[in-house]
Amino acid sequence: MENGGEPKFPAFPYKPYSIQIDFMNALYHSLDTGGVSMLESPTGTGKTLSIICSALQWVLDQRQKQKSEERVESDEKQENIGQIGSDDEPDWIKNFVVNKDYQMDDKKRKKKKYGFASAKLAKRNNKDSSKDLFSCDPGEECFNKKKECKKSVKKTDAEELGDEEFLLEEYESEEEGEVGSSNSKRKASKFSVSSSSDEEGESEEEEEEEVKLKVFFCSRTHSQLSQFIKELRKTVFANEMNIVSLGSRKNFCINEEVLRLGNPTRINERCLELQKSKKKEISKIKSLGAEGRIRQTKASSGCPMLRKHKLQRQFRSEISQQGALDIEDVVQLGRNIGTCPYYGSRSMITPADLVVLPYQSLLSKSSREALGLNLKNNVVIIDEAHNLADSLISMYDAKITLPQLEKVHSHIEKYFGRFCSLLGPGNRRYIQTLLVLTRAFLRVLVDDKDVNCLNTCPDAQRGVGEKHGFDSSMAINDFLFSLNIDNINLIKVLQYIKESNIMHKVSGYGDKMTTLQKGSAVKENGESCDDGSTLSGFRALADMLLSLTNNDGDGRIIISRKKPTCSRQGAYLKYVMLTGEKIFSEIVHEAHAVVLAGGTLQPIEETRERLFPWLPSNQLHFFSCSHIVPPESILPLAVSCGPSGRSFDFSYNLRSSSTMIEELGLLLCNLATVVPEGIVVFLSSFEYEGQVYDAWKTSGILERLMKKKYIFREPRKNTEVEVILKEYKEAIDNPAPRSGAILLAVVGGKISEGINFSDGMGRCIVMVGLPYPSPSDIELLERVKHIEGLGDSSTMKSLKLSSSEEYNRGDIQAAFNILRSCTCRGKEYYENLCMKAVNQSIGRAIRHINDYAAILLVDIRYASDSSKRSFSHPSSKLPQWIKDRLASATNNYGEVHKLLHHFFKLNKNRGCK
Repeated sequence: MENGGEPKFPAFPYKPYSIQIDFMNALYHSLDTGGVSMLESPTGTGKTLSIICSALQWVLDQRQKQKSEERVESDEKQENIGQIGSDDEPDWIKNFVVNKDYQMDDKKRKKKKYGFASAKLAKRNNKDSSKDLFSCDPGEECFNKKKECKKSVKKTDAEELGDEEFLLEEYESEEEGEVGSSNSKRKASKFSVSSSSDEEGESEEEEEEEVKLKVFFCSRTHSQLSQFIKELRKTVFANEMNIVSLGSRKNFCINEEVLRLGNPTRINERCLELQKSKKKEISKIKSLGAEGRIRQTKASSGCPMLRKHKLQRQFRSEISQQGALDIEDVVQLGRNIGTCPYYGSRSMITPADLVVLPYQSLLSKSSREALGLNLKNNVVIIDEAHNLADSLISMYDAKITLPQLEKVHSHIEKYFGRFCSLLGPGNRRYIQTLLVLTRAFLRVLVDDKDVNCLNTCPDAQRGVGEKHGFDSSMAINDFLFSLNIDNINLIKVLQYIKESNIMHKVSGYGDKMTTLQKGSAVKENGESCDDGSTLSGFRALADMLLSLTNNDGDGRIIISRKKPTCSRQGAYLKYVMLTGEKIFSEIVHEAHAVVLAGGTLQPIEETRERLFPWLPSNQLHFFSCSHIVPPESILPLAVSCGPSGRSFDFSYNLRSSSTMIEELGLLLCNLATVVPEGIVVFLSSFEYEGQVYDAWKTSGILERLMKKKYIFREPRKNTEVEVILKEYKEAIDNPAPRSGAILLAVVGGKISEGINFSDGMGRCIVMVGLPYPSPSDIELLERVKHIEGLGDSSTMKSLKLSSSEEYNRGDIQAAFNILRSCTCRGKEYYENLCMKAVNQSIGRAIRHINDYAAILLVDIRYASDSSKRSFSHPSSKLPQWIKDRLASATNNYGEVHKLLHHFFKLNKNRGCK
């Protein structure tokens, strides 16, 4: 601290700008105060480095403060003992008493503040919490075995047929009568389980350690986390603190056999299978001689990357010595040593000072529990928090498709038919209940009677003929009553799935039967040739059942049907969570401080209402700073017309017209002559980008553009983005014979979220239109309706698309009618989704104080004198540092060209090469 309490930040590697000092002070004082804070700093202002230097300095200061307090208490204790103790007592007795008292006080201090408790205590508490729905080990008993006096003969029958491994142990819950009891009442559940977590429970006992005061830093993408580590390495904290990076199995796995599965869900399943199989009896391997059962033989050996504990210890030692490592570094270290980086990094959480992890791992309760993350009295920093509320609730969605339902139902039927006579009453009752549930779900998707009822309405009939099908939404209770399954105690069913191991038994038996029927058609990687495993379908079913235990108003059930003549592959049931309040409150109430950081966090009131409405506005700490670049380094322009004089209007009905696309192409041709180096063009969707590209190719505009600059397109696959960006940068660094490159990107894609276009990579950012999300998305409409009705139940009732109505997928006009019927919050939310995406995209350009770029907002709706609209003006929601400098070129394109020419001439020597 300096001069009466202002903190110092010696770890900042450069001389900080004044706004960086202000940001660090604001964050430091927020951590001192605790609670919830929102800190806004434009992209390119050194926000990440400011977060690191402020938060970690606060941690060091707290530890130093605690040590000083302990020293003072110790000295006082020594003095008191010295006064009370008799000179006649031997010194060793005095010392014994002093040490004993100090040790007792020390234990109390460790439990007092900032989570200083023993790791053993934390682990015990974690075990007491609700475990994952599927964390049961197939080789272990999850409940006390019942006597099998009457089943010995029957089990022998199963053994003779080679199916004994699939037979369930007898199951009996505490209150069997509740499963199908007609008088059972459905209540909101506190049964917290989910199949989406990265669960496992077979790690070796860790040494007892003190749980340190920790900082949990999370962001949306792995590239953003890697950027954080890169900034961290610029500071002394990289070597002075214990740092661990966490990620998904898909990103960390080095077992080539498992990686070949590709799909993250299958990778998780296979990894867990291998962990569980290593505990199975060796004798099981001997019985696996058939060629078609190679998969089980492989599984029996466990994962080769986890067999040697010595290598895991070496891995932990290397991480501790090498300092801050990002995900790629951790994976490479695991490959070099030959041990699993996923479990190796997880074992480093307890001694860590800083844990760097993706959104999912921290915001999902089941993931936190599986990882053993203890937020109690610690610091949570959530970066890129502009869409936090939507990101949070999307993690709790659940979906099961028609093919998954059919496969699971078929496998349960086959299993029940095979083992019915061998199962006890408990298992039979629960399996029959599962069949009732799956049949009910299937009926709502495929029942012809249901579909015919919908077609009695002429509008619905026309929809079936012209569109792809129907989407409908229902409240949870309405859904349960309509399917006549409201009398089933879903808590008991979920408990049965968790404890009985029914999922693995049914899946294993079903896969065996499928394999035999297909003539042992098993791939080398051990997976069946079927699309989607039974295990995945079963987990989807369990997720859906879990969702149905939520409060009636917490979410909605989406029923998506295909029209009768179409393939049914697209039909599905989905639970959409609508409120993140309860989910986020768990994090806020556990942590000492929660910080939401981002380039643009406005409007903060919407975030407060959706995530922490219990928090009074005056208790929410908010800080915002301006940009570091001087006014002459940025040129934001609202471009309302093109070189031919046509007005730019990229609203939904007009954007696909050939004249609009051609005018956009002519604008790009002109820009290519005046803008040096790189131009990044953001379009509303991949579909629209493809439409524009094809039209330019046909009209010859593309050929004209390629004479001036190289053309690159954002790929749909995230894995290919890095390659395109590398080629784009090379084309800018070595442009001859052209003058640079143009990159066609998509709003909401990977390029718009975490890629920095500093210097020549982003001399001009072109935002085409207002990228409003498609209002025809029924999930979006449900969120709009929910937000519109926050604090006002009467508003919800006035909106169309009630629980009993069908929504014709693709009916844009009906969707717009719903949006227009909103009066305040819902409409505001819809606008904010659009402008947050705009702000995120255009913020990619200015990355440091010497950078410069032009930002073109191409649409007449951005212009200040645009006609009156039902929505608020888009420019009002731009970041302050852009809004203050925004110029509107409404008369003609010549004015735009003139301003651009002058701007780049003025700044040609400012670029940082």
